[in-house]
This record gives sequence, structure tokens and C-alpha cells, in this order.
Amino acid sequence: MTQQPSRAGTFGAILRVTSGNFLEQFDFFLFGFYATYIAKTFFPAESEFAALMLTFAVFGSGFLMRPIGAVVLGAYIDRIGRRKGLMVTLAIMGCGTLLIALVPGYQTIGLLAPVLVLVGRLLQGFSAGVELGGVSVYLSEIATPGNKGFYTSWQSASQQVAIVVAALIGYGLNVTLGHDEISEWGWRIPFFIGCMIIPLIFVLRRSLQETEAFLQRKHRPDTREIFTTIAKNWRIITAGTLLVAMTTTTFYFITVYTPTYGRTVLNLSARDSLVVTMLVGISNFIWLPIGGAISDRIGRRPVLMGITLLALVTTWPVMNWLTAAPDFTRMTLVLLWFSFFFGMYNGAMVAALTEVMPVYVRTVGFSLAFSLATAIFGGLTPAISTALVQLTGDKSSPGWWLMCAALCGLAATAMLFVRLSRGYQTAENKL
Repeated sequence: MTQQPSRAGTFGAILRVTSGNFLEQFDFFLFGFYATYIAKTFFPAESEFAALMLTFAVFGSGFLMRPIGAVVLGAYIDRIGRRKGLMVTLAIMGCGTLLIALVPGYQTIGLLAPVLVLVGRLLQGFSAGVELGGVSVYLSEIATPGNKGFYTSWQSASQQVAIVVAALIGYGLNVTLGHDEISEWGWRIPFFIGCMIIPLIFVLRRSLQETEAFLQRKHRPDTREIFTTIAKNWRIITAGTLLVAMTTTTFYFITVYTPTYGRTVLNLSARDSLVVTMLVGISNFIWLPIGGAISDRIGRRPVLMGITLLALVTTWPVMNWLTAAPDFTRMTLVLLWFSFFFGMYNGAMVAALTEVMPVYVRTVGFSLAFSLATAIFGGLTPAISTALVQLTGDKSSPGWWLMCAALCGLAATAMLFVRLSRGYQTAENKL
């Protein structure tokens, strides 16, 4: 019988495994917040809208690489081990971060600038495709009985720390530097800071121990067997993708897109947008473990169903209320409301997704579902929201996209739990 790790040891393992999540979200948030400056630096265009759309298209391209990373790196983790796989993903992610931070602007190296930025985003997307899945599976396998939702919630909670830190740095830059200085070179400073913490994260991850659940597995599937199992379970992958749609769309709206939305659509100051984002990150950090813990007590389905229904009913009214008289207070209240949706739903969803995946392909299955949802829904949220406002002239139109994602989450919850109620076994019992 395996001895349970001490409380201090468990906390240390959570900190070490989620450190890579911090770096991933730190860079992704910065790219979204400084999108207008990145557009001017790397994507010169006569139209500000066109340059911004090109930037968000590159942002989205990283998400399109996620499914590939989920399959390739996820299969590696399920075959070789959680610890080794997470070290590989961190190395690839670090290369992408360095590239974006160091590439000269369009005025210096011409078309090579946007090409190199694109390569950096593709590397980040490839590694991120399995980062969330690898971390979530690791946390689920070290969780104490009856606390899986609470444990896995810290995967997303670590990302909120990154958002708050990035927003604080951005706020400090806005206080100390002028607009022209930030536009010319100041926006790169947070990316350099991200580069500086990469060695520390490597040190933390190196000290991780392999999970007992993986070590005790007698069968290690080869790549062909992994792909065959995934193909046989395509319905679960599809339902899992729709399940994640709600959380990834809401998350990228309230964190990555919000600063741009506040400045360019609602005409709020950059400082106001940063303060709101910091408050959202803190709110997310609070609600995520609460959502996970509640789902451990009352079940995943009541939490998932309740939050998606609440989102469907309230999203359009609150978006209309915000855009009718946009100001700092209204934007804060609306985004904190959406933060409640995200935290409660995601806290339950991550654990649910690890439970429905076949055990021998748990990492690649989870990562593929998450990556497909992020590519289709979350990663394209800034571009789709920007396009909706431009095409309709309605500042509240991004609300339709959020409602679409909530409907997907509701349908997926119904599909997955109907299968469970009919006798489908979860990952712990399936294989």
C-alpha cells in the first residue's frame, strides 16, 4: 500500500507542477494585453483594425497548434511518464517565449519579424497543447480520496496568479512610462521578465516525483495503441471538447480580450482595464478551488448544469447593461460576474474531464479535448469578438459568443452524464 504524502509534500508538488502553467498564462495574457502595441511593431497596416486582426490571428494560430501538441506530447507523457513529459513541454514553451521577446520589429528586419513572432506563437501553442492536460492529470493522480476536484482546480488557479502578476507589471509600466515609450520598447519588458523566470521553473520541475498511479501501471501503451484507443473513444473526445468550450471562451474573454475591449470598444483607460483584469484574476483564484471542492461534495453535474444555465440566462442582459453606460464600475461588476461562472464551472470541469478519459490515454485524451476547445472557442475569442463588434456595430455582441459557448457546455454535460448514468465507467474503472 502506498503511503500518502505529507501535507507539506503535497503543497510542494502542486507548486512545482503548476509553475509551468504560470509561465504559459503569463505570456498568453501579455500577448493579448499588448496586442495593439504588437500590431504596430510587427504588423504594419494602413488600418488599425487590420493590424489588430492580424495580431489576433497570430495569437489564434498558437491555439491551432494545440491539438497537434496534445496528440504528440500527450502520447509521450502517457507512454514515458508525467515528469519527463512536463520537462519537455517546458523546454519548448521557453523557446517560444524567448523568440517573441527578442525578435526585432518590422522596421528593422521587415517581413521576417512577423514570421518569427508566428514561429514563437506556434512553439508556445504546441507545448501548451499538453501543458494543461499533463498538469491536470498529475494533480488528479496525487489527489487524496474525495478531493480530486479541489486538487485539480489548482491547475487553473496557478494561471490566475500569472494574470495578476502580469497585470501588476503592466500597471507599473503605465505609471512610469509614457504611451510612446511603451509603444516603442516598454511593452517588451514583461516578456523579458518571463524569460528570466524560465530557469527557476526548470529547477522546480526537475524536483518533481513521478506519480504512484503511473509507476504502478504494468502496461505502457505504444504510440499506435494510444492512437487506436483515442479513435475508439472519439465520442468522449467530442463531448469533452464541448464541455471545455464554456470555460475556455469565458476565460479568454475576461482576461486576454478584456483589456483590448475596454480600451478600443468601451473607451476606458489602459489603467482601468488593468485594474479590472487584476480583480478578475483574484476572483478567479478564489472561485476555482471553491468550485472544485463543492463538486467533490455534491457531484460534478449539479455544478456544471447550474452554472451553464445561469450563464445562458444572464449574459445578454449584463452585457447590454455594461455597454449602455460603460464605466469602470460596470465593467468590474460584469467581469466579476463572468469570473464567478468561470471559477465555479472550471473547478468542477477539470476533474470531470480527467474522470471520463480512459486511463491509459488520460493525458492525450484530456489534452486533445481541451486543445480542440481552446483552438475553436477560446483562442479565437478575441478575433471573433472584435469582428462581431466591427460587423454589427453592437458593443454588446460578444455576449452572443459567450452564450454559444455556454450552450455547448450545457449540451456536453448532458451527453457525458447520460452516458455515465447508463453504466459507462469512468477512467478509474474502465481499463
